[in-house]
Amino acid sequence: MDEMEEELKCPVCGSFFREPIILPCTHNICLACARNILVQTPDAESPQSSRASGSGVSDYDYLDLDKMSLYSEADSGYGSYGGFVSAPTTPCQKSPNGVRVFPPTVPQPPATQHHLLQLQPGSLPPIPRNSCITCPQCHRSLILDERGLRGFAKNRVLEGVVDRYQQSKAAALKCQLCEKSPKEATVMCEQCDVFYCDACRLRCHPPRGPLAKHRLVPPAQGRISRRASPRKTSTCTEHELENMSMYCVQCKMPVCYQCLEEGKHGTHEVKALGAMWKLHKGQLSQALTGLSDRASEAKEFLVQLKNMVQHIQENGVEFEACLVAQCDALIDALNRRKAQLLSRVNKEHEYKLKVVRDQISHCTVKLRQTTGLMEYCLEVIKENDPSGFLQISDALIRRVHVTEGQWGKGTLTPRMSSDFDLTLDSGPLLQTIHQLDFVQMKGETHAGVCVVPAPPMLQLEECCTQNNSATLSWKQPPLSTIAVEGYILELDDGNGGQFREVYVGNETICTVDGLHYHSTYKSRVKAFNASGLGQYSKTLLLQTSEIAWFTFDPASAHPDILFSNDNLTVTCNSYDDRVVLGGSAFSRGVHYWEMTVDRYDNHPDPAFGVARGDVLKDVMLGKDDKAWAMYVDNNRSWFMHNNSHTNRTDGGIAKGATIGVLLDFTCGLLIFLINDEQQGPVAFEGLEGPYYPAISLNRNVQVTLHTGLPIPDFYTPGEADPNGSEC
Repeated sequence: MDEMEEELKCPVCGSFFREPIILPCTHNICLACARNILVQTPDAESPQSSRASGSGVSDYDYLDLDKMSLYSEADSGYGSYGGFVSAPTTPCQKSPNGVRVFPPTVPQPPATQHHLLQLQPGSLPPIPRNSCITCPQCHRSLILDERGLRGFAKNRVLEGVVDRYQQSKAAALKCQLCEKSPKEATVMCEQCDVFYCDACRLRCHPPRGPLAKHRLVPPAQGRISRRASPRKTSTCTEHELENMSMYCVQCKMPVCYQCLEEGKHGTHEVKALGAMWKLHKGQLSQALTGLSDRASEAKEFLVQLKNMVQHIQENGVEFEACLVAQCDALIDALNRRKAQLLSRVNKEHEYKLKVVRDQISHCTVKLRQTTGLMEYCLEVIKENDPSGFLQISDALIRRVHVTEGQWGKGTLTPRMSSDFDLTLDSGPLLQTIHQLDFVQMKGETHAGVCVVPAPPMLQLEECCTQNNSATLSWKQPPLSTIAVEGYILELDDGNGGQFREVYVGNETICTVDGLHYHSTYKSRVKAFNASGLGQYSKTLLLQTSEIAWFTFDPASAHPDILFSNDNLTVTCNSYDDRVVLGGSAFSRGVHYWEMTVDRYDNHPDPAFGVARGDVLKDVMLGKDDKAWAMYVDNNRSWFMHNNSHTNRTDGGIAKGATIGVLLDFTCGLLIFLINDEQQGPVAFEGLEGPYYPAISLNRNVQVTLHTGLPIPDFYTPGEADPNGSEC
């Protein structure tokens, strides 16, 4: 039950909730605290006059409320609730408890005070027009309507849970009349509503005269009777004389019949209050089941961590004992090194303990919060007030799911092994004792013993792939001080083949470009020094992008080609055809890109396709044996390779036309499209990369490249043509 206490305290005053109300953001706050943090905003019609007149807003200039924008439900991101309009979050001060609240309103000078209204005894003063309240938890601000705080629903379920919790945790009641060191109360007078000890009862409440008729009861019974006033029946916030009897599915709130007949819920879907009450109770119970399983796993995990502490202690003692035995066996020469080796073990020992203890502390806090939420939810489920339950059930269900998601697999995995990964070799001759260490020497050969670097550690948080490039980062183990002269990075061919060296040097980060798209590469790294090569690191899998993003390549283009739009748009300053290639080469997978015709003058015939990197750049694409292309004018198109023209097809291009190129290496074929329709049959078959996207054009044509596109719907990879012939 102690874990639940945090759920039952107001975020403003830090005490148990008293008359809690529900804000539109689903957080709760005491009614009195809500009145304390109200801020009056300036009149929208005359902000300058309001500030100049010395209104309450002048005390909160730092809020800049006259500049605060009020948004509609679509703009604010928070939505509207019960006539309240959300506004952007405004800065708040901090209370001594760390809770962010507004400061109390400073009284105005008499000359600027408004006329006071005559109030009935026991009534609350009216809320000024345009008052603003900010949730102390999520800091969302909203403007109150004419109903003021009465427009917020009371959280009677939370109030009942607080009452039961306080009754279960009630300590010994103290006398209310003792002047110093109040004694424990023995009775309570129901008529006086005062707790007395024996001495104060005889002195202040003698059993004679009118006091003889007063009824004295035990303190616990008196406290319960003091709190036993029945809660009022739930009524509608807009129609205070109507009981809530239905549930609006769209607004997710209980409503009355008058809301359905006259209010904004008339066209909404509504259901019976009792049915929705049972449904939400079932959903909350089901969500709690999953969270309870996570909590049970967390408890078992804590036991595992605590056992790990004991194992680390035991393994540490055992390791020290073995180390001492080995060092003592080497007589006097080993004694000078023994202290240093023991110090190394102790550092490893303390490091492991610190990591595990930190994880225990973190997991304990999360478990405490989870247990508190579970106990609170179980108490809420015990409530028999459907409307009150439904007011908070959605928020509780979301909190339970979010909390359950926080107990992911990584959270319940030990961060540290209890084993000591230190190895002491006691076999070398006596001459090597002075250089003896935990697999860490100076990178030299001593008495025939080679000491090479330890395997590097790949830093997974810094390793990534982008498009067809991969970046890898690594470091030496934290406790290793072996001299390292350089590293060797190896990758396979992305298809399960042999590893090959892609980098040799002393840097600890490397980016490899020009990889195959839609491929999985294996990578590993090893260190070397004068003693030789160390062991490989663990193998890391890298997945390159499935869809290619690229631009035209200025470095490989003909000098007459003109680039713009970040190298996505090209034209030419010559009347002769000039070739430009894409910046990425393809040799695996299925790829599709498009080019739109931005300018098309005097009916030229540009060519689109793929080419080798050494294709001729000063002739039409397809004139040599290094390119496979389709050239097209305003009426028809041809396929061309090695200056051979085939498959004339009617249908040309104009300004605004789109040319698509589909390259499928699974079948080795090339297909062209014009305005999303296939142009002719399959253009070329038996293609083997690598190929670059390519285009040839003159000054009468300008095109823009579009990449990263999905494969057209009409095409199924693995078929030689869309009609179904197998490749």
